[in-house]
Amino acid sequence: MSKVVLFKIHTRGDIDQAAYEQAFAEMLEKVAEIPGFIEITGYAGEDGSELAVARFESDEAIAQWRDQPDHVRTRERGRREFFQAYDITIATETRRYAWNRDDQRQDEPADATASAPTAP
Repeated sequence: MSKVVLFKIHTRGDIDQAAYEQAFAEMLEKVAEIPGFIEITGYAGEDGSELAVARFESDEAIAQWRDQPDHVRTRERGRREFFQAYDITIATETRRYAWNRDDQRQDEPADATASAPTAP
């Protein structure tokens, strides 16, 4: 079962936006090099917050990302220069479903380990 990391960010009002975007882009490149990294998707909140949803194959892959030297330095820089606050949640994916209009298979689990819900 994969792991999902929810990284909710509130940036400060006085940040250098170009520097923030550059640091974020560099981290996207670095996390992609971590064995066990699956994907990351970002969302913007109406309140100005950001949410990054990252998927990893294991807790070990997450720990490797947490301890990656460039990530450690950028995390500290983020606390100094960019973030007002952030919240990180790590969860285990127990079931995942996907649907796509162009896909002939509908309402099937997205991976072989998940099972479809049964009627009561």
